[in-house]
Amino acid sequence: MVGEPGTEKITINIGPVDLGRIDLLVQEGHFTNRTDFIRTAVRNQLAASGPAIEHTVARRTLVLGTQHFARRDLERLREAGEQVHIRVLGLASVADDVPPDLALATIASVEVLGAFRASRAVKAALGPRIV
Repeated sequence: MVGEPGTEKITINIGPVDLGRIDLLVQEGHFTNRTDFIRTAVRNQLAASGPAIEHTVARRTLVLGTQHFARRDLERLREAGEQVHIRVLGLASVADDVPPDLALATIASVEVLGAFRASRAVKAALGPRIV
């Protein structure tokens, strides 16, 4: 089974009683399936925690949403002798054509609350810099 585009797959452990309660709600038609219940529960909790999340994002100067680094973006940084600190709440990605040496020269640190997508080689090279 393939997830929806733009989603990340996670695994959770739920006790049998809670799982039974979820299944009962699904059987009664309140939710289409377990996934629908869990997504709704997560969204409701995130909405309830919205002010705390917004405060933390502002305090920690995180980019909220998605941030993509193309090879050309990183080449410009290298030409300018600069480095970037990637700090994202959401999705951060580095283009597949970025070689590890370019990533090392231009990415000082990576802090992502969510998902970080990059080639295996880039992730390996940046390993010690990923928080």
